[in-house]
Amino acid sequence: MSNQSSEIDRHELHALVEQIPASDLPAVRKILRALADPVWQSILTAPLDDEPETDEERAEVEAARVEQGPGTSHQEVLREFGL
Repeated sequence: MSNQSSEIDRHELHALVEQIPASDLPAVRKILRALADPVWQSILTAPLDDEPETDEERAEVEAARVEQGPGTSHQEVLREFGL
């Protein structure tokens, strides 16, 4: 991407941010911080795991699904992301 194109994209993004309602800014901030994080970027661009699942892995996944314990409710997740 050329430097000029990059500058145009940044100006467009700044203009879009100015149009976001104040109530949505906390969620947008979290999204932008995640996108700027190099670790998160490597996770997003990592190739899919193409190895077949083993019997042991299948059993561990099933055990995790039936496990009872503390979790995070849908409402808590939405609140965490400012939604």
